[in-house]
Amino acid sequence: MAKPPRKKTPARAARAHTATPGASPGLVHSPPGALAPDVRVVSYDADSIAEERLESLSGIAALRSRRKVVWVDVDGLGDAELIAGLGKTFGLHALTMEDVTHVHQRAKVEFFPTYVFVVVRMIHSHEPLEMEQLSIVFGKDFVLTFQEGKPGDCLDPVRERLRQGRGRMRHSGPDYLAYALIDAVVDHYFPVMNRFADRLDGLEDEVLGEPYLDVVWAIHSVKRDLLTLHRAVLPHRDLLQALVRDPTPLVGEDARLHLRDVSDHAGQIIDLLACYREMAQALIEIHLNVASNRMNEVMQVLTIIGSIFIPLTFVVGVYGMNFDAESSPYNMPELKMRYGYPITMALMALGTVGMLLYFRRRGWLKRPHNYRKPGPPA
Repeated sequence: MAKPPRKKTPARAARAHTATPGASPGLVHSPPGALAPDVRVVSYDADSIAEERLESLSGIAALRSRRKVVWVDVDGLGDAELIAGLGKTFGLHALTMEDVTHVHQRAKVEFFPTYVFVVVRMIHSHEPLEMEQLSIVFGKDFVLTFQEGKPGDCLDPVRERLRQGRGRMRHSGPDYLAYALIDAVVDHYFPVMNRFADRLDGLEDEVLGEPYLDVVWAIHSVKRDLLTLHRAVLPHRDLLQALVRDPTPLVGEDARLHLRDVSDHAGQIIDLLACYREMAQALIEIHLNVASNRMNEVMQVLTIIGSIFIPLTFVVGVYGMNFDAESSPYNMPELKMRYGYPITMALMALGTVGMLLYFRRRGWLKRPHNYRKPGPPA
């Protein structure tokens, strides 16, 4: 049976993007294989909204003067010069821009005098499990988001709410937009968690039915994905609690209230991950117990067969010895009996039937109770 191919784990992917030891801090380098950036600018206020592609950095100042909030969405990190230019335009620290391009940061939040820097791990809904770093920077009149450029994201509902003017987003500041982006990232974990629940249910049916070797690899794959998710989601709770607690004026009370709700969602996801990891470990233990019980059943059958044939082998072995009944009356006189052969065979058959009846009376011939599949509910 061929072993499934190993996929690229987050640990091996992170090693490919690790900065050179001893490198100067604050340098902006595009990750290896990064795509050319696609920069979209959304500027809006309570009455109007405008969307456009960024042609040059010089036009950003005019947008900031006309609109209440400017959202610059950078999809792709392949142009280090452009990213560094955006950092200078909005007055971002060099270490912030370095973290933007080092795409294997853990989820975190950093507070600066004029802006707040947030890193979250955005998950994709397709198979196999894949995540990317989403960096969010927001100040008094702007929001910057930096994505790695992988196909698709979970921010389209936020864009639609802005376009249609639903809710309070167009009437609120950059902190509320930042909350909406973080909320979309966190909530997007729930469909993935439902998918893992379905996978675990299917694996449970296979383990309790007819387990095979591939099911062990499948369970191990689920455990590895759950561990990856746990490592990605766990820091989000601390991040959100810091945004709620810190008294920075860049996060208003309304945004704090909504961020508490997002923190509760992150806690629910962490609890689900702990539950699913325990379920996956329990499935491995059940598989080992089922395999051990089936091995015991095979050994029991072989033991019964051996118990039946050992006395029969002894009898035929005795009669197979070279005795001469003519030389002594004690050298197997039954060899001269007229009906010795049928009598011997009958005795052997009676012995076999007797042992089978004894084994059945002791319950050794019954199918083990734990292998009986439950019937339909009454």
